[in-house]
Amino acid sequence: MTATVTQTSLEGLDLIQRGKVRDIYAVGEHLLIVATDRLSAYDVVLSPGIPDKGRVLTTLSVWWFDQLKDAVPNHLVTADVDEMPEAVRAHADVLRGRSMLVKRLDMLAIECVARGYLVGSGWKDYQRTGSVCGHALPADLPMSVKLEPPLFTPATKAEEGHDENIDFDTAAQITGAERAAEARRLTLELYGKAREIAAERGVIIADTKLEFGVDADGQLVLADEIFTPDSSRFWDASKYEEGKPQESFDKQQVRDWLDEAGWDRSPPAPVLPDEVVERTSATYKEIFRRLTGQSL
Repeated sequence: MTATVTQTSLEGLDLIQRGKVRDIYAVGEHLLIVATDRLSAYDVVLSPGIPDKGRVLTTLSVWWFDQLKDAVPNHLVTADVDEMPEAVRAHADVLRGRSMLVKRLDMLAIECVARGYLVGSGWKDYQRTGSVCGHALPADLPMSVKLEPPLFTPATKAEEGHDENIDFDTAAQITGAERAAEARRLTLELYGKAREIAAERGVIIADTKLEFGVDADGQLVLADEIFTPDSSRFWDASKYEEGKPQESFDKQQVRDWLDEAGWDRSPPAPVLPDEVVERTSATYKEIFRRLTGQSL
Protein backbone atom coordinates (compact mmCIF):
# COMPACT_ATOMS: atom_id res chain seq x y z
CA MET A 1 0.00 0.00 0.00
CA THR A 2 1.30 3.50 -0.81
CA ALA A 3 2.18 6.01 1.88
CA THR A 4 -0.55 8.34 3.08
CA VAL A 5 -0.49 12.14 3.33
CA THR A 6 -2.68 13.09 6.26
CA GLN A 7 -1.36 16.59 6.94
CA THR A 8 0.76 19.09 5.06
CA SER A 9 3.08 21.77 6.32
CA LEU A 10 4.55 23.49 3.29
CA GLU A 11 7.44 25.83 4.04
CA GLY A 12 7.16 29.12 2.19
CA LEU A 13 3.37 28.86 1.80
CA ASP A 14 0.74 30.44 4.03
CA LEU A 15 -1.73 27.89 5.44
CA ILE A 16 -5.08 29.65 5.80
CA GLN A 17 -7.41 26.74 6.51
CA ARG A 18 -7.21 23.10 7.54
CA GLY A 19 -10.52 21.32 7.02
CA LYS A 20 -11.56 17.74 7.62
CA VAL A 21 -9.88 16.64 4.38
CA ARG A 22 -8.28 19.66 2.68
CA ASP A 23 -5.43 22.01 3.54
CA ILE A 24 -5.74 25.40 1.83
CA TYR A 25 -2.82 27.77 1.23
CA ALA A 26 -2.68 31.33 -0.08
CA VAL A 27 -0.55 31.61 -3.23
CA GLY A 28 -0.60 35.20 -4.44
CA GLU A 29 -3.93 35.96 -6.09
CA HIS A 30 -4.82 32.26 -6.04
CA LEU A 31 -5.42 29.48 -3.53
CA LEU A 32 -3.75 26.08 -3.38
CA ILE A 33 -6.17 23.32 -2.35
CA VAL A 34 -4.47 20.14 -1.16
CA ALA A 35 -6.61 17.02 -0.76
CA THR A 36 -5.04 14.91 1.97
CA ASP A 37 -5.80 11.27 2.74
CA ARG A 38 -7.71 12.21 5.88
CA LEU A 39 -11.14 10.62 6.26
CA SER A 40 -13.89 11.79 8.56
CA ALA A 41 -17.01 10.00 9.73
CA TYR A 42 -19.69 11.41 12.01
CA ASP A 43 -17.70 14.69 11.97
CA VAL A 44 -14.57 13.13 13.47
CA VAL A 45 -11.30 12.74 11.57
CA LEU A 46 -10.24 9.10 11.71
CA SER A 47 -6.91 7.33 11.91
CA PRO A 48 -5.12 6.12 9.90
CA GLY A 49 -5.65 7.91 6.59
CA ILE A 50 -6.84 6.19 3.41
CA PRO A 51 -3.99 5.73 0.90
CA ASP A 52 -4.49 7.64 -2.37
CA LYS A 53 -7.85 9.07 -1.28
CA GLY A 54 -6.68 12.65 -1.85
CA ARG A 55 -5.35 11.77 -5.29
CA VAL A 56 -8.71 10.26 -6.24
CA LEU A 57 -10.63 13.33 -5.05
CA THR A 58 -8.38 15.76 -6.93
CA THR A 59 -7.90 13.80 -10.14
CA LEU A 60 -11.59 12.90 -10.40
CA SER A 61 -12.64 16.52 -9.77
CA VAL A 62 -10.28 17.70 -12.51
CA TRP A 63 -11.75 15.08 -14.87
CA TRP A 64 -15.28 16.27 -14.12
CA PHE A 65 -14.32 19.94 -14.50
CA ASP A 66 -13.20 19.06 -18.03
CA GLN A 67 -16.38 17.07 -18.78
CA LEU A 68 -18.62 19.93 -17.64
CA LYS A 69 -16.58 22.97 -18.68
CA ASP A 70 -19.11 24.04 -21.33
CA ALA A 71 -21.96 24.18 -18.80
CA VAL A 72 -20.45 26.55 -16.24
CA PRO A 73 -17.07 28.19 -15.52
CA ASN A 74 -15.04 26.62 -12.72
CA HIS A 75 -12.33 27.81 -10.35
CA LEU A 76 -9.50 25.56 -11.60
CA VAL A 77 -6.36 27.35 -12.82
CA THR A 78 -4.17 24.23 -13.05
CA ALA A 79 -3.69 20.85 -11.39
CA ASP A 80 -0.23 20.43 -12.93
CA VAL A 81 2.30 21.16 -10.19
CA ASP A 82 4.93 21.94 -12.84
CA GLU A 83 2.78 24.89 -13.98
CA MET A 84 2.39 26.31 -10.47
CA PRO A 85 4.54 29.02 -8.83
CA GLU A 86 8.03 28.14 -7.67
CA ALA A 87 7.07 28.10 -3.99
CA VAL A 88 4.56 25.36 -4.79
CA ARG A 89 6.86 23.40 -7.10
CA ALA A 90 9.33 23.11 -4.21
CA HIS A 91 6.86 20.65 -2.64
CA ALA A 92 6.05 18.72 -5.82
CA ASP A 93 6.77 15.34 -4.25
CA VAL A 94 3.93 15.86 -1.75
CA LEU A 95 1.54 17.82 -3.97
CA ARG A 96 1.63 15.99 -7.29
CA GLY A 97 -1.78 14.50 -8.09
CA ARG A 98 -3.50 15.89 -4.98
CA SER A 99 -3.43 19.68 -5.42
CA MET A 100 -5.25 22.33 -7.45
CA LEU A 101 -4.31 25.97 -7.96
CA VAL A 102 -7.65 27.79 -8.07
CA LYS A 103 -9.18 31.24 -8.34
CA ARG A 104 -10.26 33.02 -5.17
CA LEU A 105 -14.04 33.35 -4.97
CA ASP A 106 -16.63 34.79 -2.63
CA MET A 107 -18.26 31.47 -1.74
CA LEU A 108 -22.03 31.11 -1.42
CA ALA A 109 -23.00 30.33 2.18
CA ILE A 110 -25.09 27.30 1.15
CA GLU A 111 -24.41 23.77 -0.01
CA CYS A 112 -26.17 23.05 -3.31
CA VAL A 113 -27.53 19.51 -3.26
CA ALA A 114 -29.26 17.61 -6.06
CA ARG A 115 -31.16 14.46 -5.13
CA GLY A 116 -32.14 11.93 -7.76
CA TYR A 117 -33.05 9.17 -5.31
CA LEU A 118 -34.73 9.14 -1.91
CA VAL A 119 -31.92 8.16 0.47
CA GLY A 120 -29.78 9.53 3.29
CA SER A 121 -30.98 12.59 5.16
CA GLY A 122 -33.65 13.11 2.48
CA TRP A 123 -35.15 9.71 3.29
CA LYS A 124 -35.10 10.53 7.02
CA ASP A 125 -36.81 13.89 6.40
CA TYR A 126 -39.42 12.20 4.20
CA GLN A 127 -40.19 9.55 6.83
CA ARG A 128 -40.66 12.25 9.43
CA THR A 129 -42.53 14.91 7.44
CA GLY A 130 -43.48 13.55 4.02
CA SER A 131 -41.31 16.28 2.47
CA VAL A 132 -37.68 16.92 1.59
CA CYS A 133 -36.46 20.51 1.97
CA GLY A 134 -39.91 21.91 1.26
CA HIS A 135 -40.69 19.47 -1.58
CA ALA A 136 -43.90 17.62 -0.66
CA LEU A 137 -43.70 14.06 -2.00
CA PRO A 138 -46.36 11.37 -2.56
CA ALA A 139 -47.12 9.11 0.39
CA ASP A 140 -45.62 5.65 0.86
CA LEU A 141 -42.58 6.05 -1.40
CA PRO A 142 -40.00 3.29 -0.87
CA MET A 143 -36.40 3.88 0.19
CA SER A 144 -34.01 4.48 -2.74
CA VAL A 145 -36.85 5.27 -5.17
CA LYS A 146 -35.83 7.37 -8.17
CA LEU A 147 -37.06 10.96 -7.97
CA GLU A 148 -38.13 12.41 -11.29
CA PRO A 149 -37.43 15.23 -11.74
CA PRO A 150 -34.49 15.44 -9.32
CA LEU A 151 -34.85 17.80 -6.36
CA PHE A 152 -32.75 20.81 -5.42
CA THR A 153 -32.32 20.51 -1.66
CA PRO A 154 -29.93 23.14 -0.28
CA ALA A 155 -28.25 22.99 3.11
CA THR A 156 -26.51 25.36 5.44
CA LYS A 157 -22.74 25.23 5.86
CA ALA A 158 -22.03 24.25 9.44
CA GLU A 159 -18.76 25.37 11.01
CA GLU A 160 -19.03 22.36 13.31
CA GLY A 161 -21.26 19.31 13.16
CA HIS A 162 -23.69 18.48 10.36
CA ASP A 163 -25.03 20.76 7.64
CA GLU A 164 -28.74 21.41 8.05
CA ASN A 165 -31.23 20.83 5.23
CA ILE A 166 -33.21 23.95 4.34
CA ASP A 167 -35.88 24.87 1.79
CA PHE A 168 -35.38 27.11 -1.21
CA ASP A 169 -36.93 30.16 0.44
CA THR A 170 -34.44 29.95 3.30
CA ALA A 171 -31.58 29.57 0.80
CA ALA A 172 -32.84 32.66 -1.02
CA GLN A 173 -32.81 34.63 2.24
CA ILE A 174 -29.16 33.65 2.73
CA THR A 175 -27.83 34.29 -0.80
CA GLY A 176 -30.46 36.53 -2.38
CA ALA A 177 -33.31 35.22 -4.52
CA GLU A 178 -31.65 35.74 -7.90
CA ARG A 179 -28.41 34.03 -6.86
CA ALA A 180 -30.28 31.13 -5.26
CA ALA A 181 -32.33 30.60 -8.41
CA GLU A 182 -29.16 30.57 -10.52
CA ALA A 183 -27.49 28.11 -8.16
CA ARG A 184 -30.55 25.86 -8.32
CA ARG A 185 -30.61 25.92 -12.11
CA LEU A 186 -26.90 25.15 -12.42
CA THR A 187 -26.97 22.44 -9.75
CA LEU A 188 -29.76 20.53 -11.48
CA GLU A 189 -28.22 21.06 -14.92
CA LEU A 190 -24.81 19.79 -13.82
CA TYR A 191 -26.33 16.85 -11.97
CA GLY A 192 -28.33 15.93 -15.07
CA LYS A 193 -25.27 16.02 -17.30
CA ALA A 194 -23.09 14.13 -14.82
CA ARG A 195 -25.59 11.36 -14.20
CA GLU A 196 -25.93 10.80 -17.96
CA ILE A 197 -22.14 10.47 -18.24
CA ALA A 198 -22.07 8.10 -15.25
CA ALA A 199 -25.01 6.04 -16.55
CA GLU A 200 -23.05 5.30 -19.73
CA ARG A 201 -20.47 3.70 -17.43
CA GLY A 202 -22.96 1.65 -15.41
CA VAL A 203 -22.91 4.02 -12.43
CA ILE A 204 -25.86 5.75 -10.73
CA ILE A 205 -25.23 9.13 -9.08
CA ALA A 206 -27.94 9.05 -6.43
CA ASP A 207 -27.23 12.54 -5.13
CA THR A 208 -24.47 15.11 -5.03
CA LYS A 209 -23.31 18.25 -3.26
CA LEU A 210 -21.90 21.19 -5.23
CA GLU A 211 -20.44 24.50 -4.17
CA PHE A 212 -20.39 27.79 -6.03
CA GLY A 213 -18.63 31.09 -5.55
CA VAL A 214 -18.81 34.52 -7.15
CA ASP A 215 -15.81 35.86 -9.04
CA ALA A 216 -14.62 39.46 -9.41
CA ASP A 217 -16.98 39.95 -12.37
CA GLY A 218 -20.01 38.84 -10.37
CA GLN A 219 -20.24 35.54 -12.21
CA LEU A 220 -21.25 32.31 -10.48
CA VAL A 221 -18.38 29.80 -10.64
CA LEU A 222 -18.26 26.09 -9.80
CA ALA A 223 -15.75 25.40 -7.02
CA ASP A 224 -14.35 22.88 -4.53
CA GLU A 225 -14.59 19.17 -5.45
CA ILE A 226 -17.26 17.84 -7.81
CA PHE A 227 -18.82 14.38 -8.26
CA THR A 228 -16.32 12.57 -6.03
CA PRO A 229 -16.99 9.77 -3.52
CA ASP A 230 -16.80 12.40 -0.75
CA SER A 231 -19.42 14.67 -2.33
CA SER A 232 -21.67 12.20 -4.16
CA ARG A 233 -23.41 8.89 -3.62
CA PHE A 234 -22.39 6.43 -6.36
CA TRP A 235 -24.17 3.09 -6.89
CA ASP A 236 -23.53 0.17 -9.22
CA ALA A 237 -26.45 0.36 -11.69
CA SER A 238 -26.45 -3.43 -12.15
CA LYS A 239 -27.10 -3.94 -8.41
CA TYR A 240 -29.70 -1.21 -7.87
CA GLU A 241 -32.88 -2.41 -6.20
CA GLU A 242 -35.64 -0.07 -5.07
CA GLY A 243 -36.88 -0.35 -1.50
CA LYS A 244 -33.60 -1.14 0.26
CA PRO A 245 -30.25 0.46 1.13
CA GLN A 246 -27.72 0.39 -1.70
CA GLU A 247 -24.02 -0.39 -1.59
CA SER A 248 -22.12 2.87 -2.22
CA PHE A 249 -18.68 3.59 -3.64
CA ASP A 250 -17.60 5.69 -0.68
CA LYS A 251 -16.74 5.49 3.02
CA GLN A 252 -19.94 3.68 4.01
CA GLN A 253 -17.97 0.57 4.94
CA VAL A 254 -16.02 2.70 7.42
CA ARG A 255 -19.26 3.94 9.02
CA ASP A 256 -20.55 0.36 9.12
CA TRP A 257 -17.40 -0.84 10.91
CA LEU A 258 -17.58 2.04 13.40
CA ASP A 259 -21.23 1.22 14.14
CA GLU A 260 -20.45 -2.47 14.59
CA ALA A 261 -17.55 -1.54 16.89
CA GLY A 262 -20.04 0.20 19.19
CA TRP A 263 -18.41 3.63 18.96
CA ASP A 264 -20.56 6.36 20.55
CA ARG A 265 -19.44 8.91 17.90
CA SER A 266 -17.57 11.01 20.46
CA PRO A 267 -13.87 11.64 19.79
CA PRO A 268 -11.51 9.98 19.76
CA ALA A 269 -12.69 7.36 17.25
CA PRO A 270 -11.28 3.83 17.34
CA VAL A 271 -8.33 3.18 15.04
CA LEU A 272 -9.42 1.65 11.74
CA PRO A 273 -8.13 -1.87 11.09
CA ASP A 274 -5.86 -2.47 8.09
CA GLU A 275 -8.48 -4.45 6.17
CA VAL A 276 -11.04 -1.62 6.39
CA VAL A 277 -8.43 0.92 5.28
CA GLU A 278 -7.41 -1.28 2.33
CA ARG A 279 -10.99 -1.93 1.23
CA THR A 280 -11.87 1.75 1.43
CA SER A 281 -8.83 2.75 -0.61
CA ALA A 282 -9.74 0.13 -3.21
CA THR A 283 -13.34 1.41 -3.34
CA TYR A 284 -12.23 4.99 -4.05
CA LYS A 285 -9.88 3.78 -6.79
CA GLU A 286 -12.59 1.56 -8.30
CA ILE A 287 -15.13 4.37 -8.76
CA PHE A 288 -12.36 6.49 -10.28
CA ARG A 289 -11.60 3.68 -12.74
CA ARG A 290 -15.26 3.08 -13.60
CA LEU A 291 -15.98 6.73 -14.30
CA THR A 292 -12.80 7.76 -16.10
CA GLY A 293 -11.77 4.46 -17.66
CA GLN A 294 -8.28 5.03 -16.27
CA SER A 295 -6.26 3.61 -13.43
CA LEU A 296 -5.09 6.12 -10.85
